[in-house]
Amino acid sequence: MPTPDFIRDLRASIGHELLYLPGVSAVVFDDQDRVLLGRRADNGRWTIICGIPEPGEQPATAVVREVEEETAVRCVPERIVLVRTLAPVTYPNDDKCQFVDVCFRCRAVGGEARVNDDESLDVGWFPLDALPEMEDFSLSRIKQALEDGPTWFEPIVGE
Repeated sequence: MPTPDFIRDLRASIGHELLYLPGVSAVVFDDQDRVLLGRRADNGRWTIICGIPEPGEQPATAVVREVEEETAVRCVPERIVLVRTLAPVTYPNDDKCQFVDVCFRCRAVGGEARVNDDESLDVGWFPLDALPEMEDFSLSRIKQALEDGPTWFEPIVGE
């Protein structure tokens, strides 16, 4: 994903130090219960749609915006699937970030899936029994989105 301007501005002050940032991700289903995936331009991997909220933007608004920006699909959030702090990541330029991901289960309500920006190489709908190879980040969120359980979060240790 391209670096938002507000993060570039922060980096001008703090250099490569660890930034703790919000993130959103979307498990989007269509009327045939296929899941929307994008193949990332930066690493070539298939994944659910993800992004960074703009300052002051609500997570649900951000996830709808990210899905449409990247795939041209319009969606509505149905529920929060999970909230999880991810492991820190160091990018090739030595920038360090750690994201708190809020993942939403969403329903497609319009638009035709297509590559809609420079963040994706490909976009498509996949039946659940024919998913491409993906990392656990996406697979675990798809699994959680299929269940009707409560929002998942890391259990509190020692309570």
